[in-house]
Amino acid sequence: MTMRSGALARAAGVSTDTLRFYERRGLVPRPPRDANGYRRYPQDALPRVVMIQRALDAGFTIADLQRILRVRDAGGVPCRDVLTIATARLRELDDRIAALVDVRTRVGALVSSWRKTLDATPAGTRARLLEALATDNPRRPSIRRRKPPLRRPCD
Repeated sequence: MTMRSGALARAAGVSTDTLRFYERRGLVPRPPRDANGYRRYPQDALPRVVMIQRALDAGFTIADLQRILRVRDAGGVPCRDVLTIATARLRELDDRIAALVDVRTRVGALVSSWRKTLDATPAGTRARLLEALATDNPRRPSIRRRKPPLRRPCD
């Protein structure tokens, strides 16, 4: 039993463009085509696409999955690599969470300070809250910290 691209995409919760992307990247084997050119995916394509989506949600990259699936599809056992990658992603998440908690603490202190400034500022007078950021302690790290987002394919 086989599925066409649209049916597989709907069942997996992705777009047909995402399926083609996965195919181009070697994450999903190229399916045979009907005489009219439509792709016909085997039934085992659905759990594979769902697994890819969940792995991406867990922080694996396309490159990670390409390596892992290439080994697995060749009969290898990439389980230790999977654990190594997941452990690294967990550490990255912990670092990002710690950075966000730090930003949250600093923004909380900033809001508290601004609230006191506004309370002491007469109505209709500028409190120059944003300008205070430029004159604040120059050795203090910026509130804004940019971290790259977790990567996901189009879906």
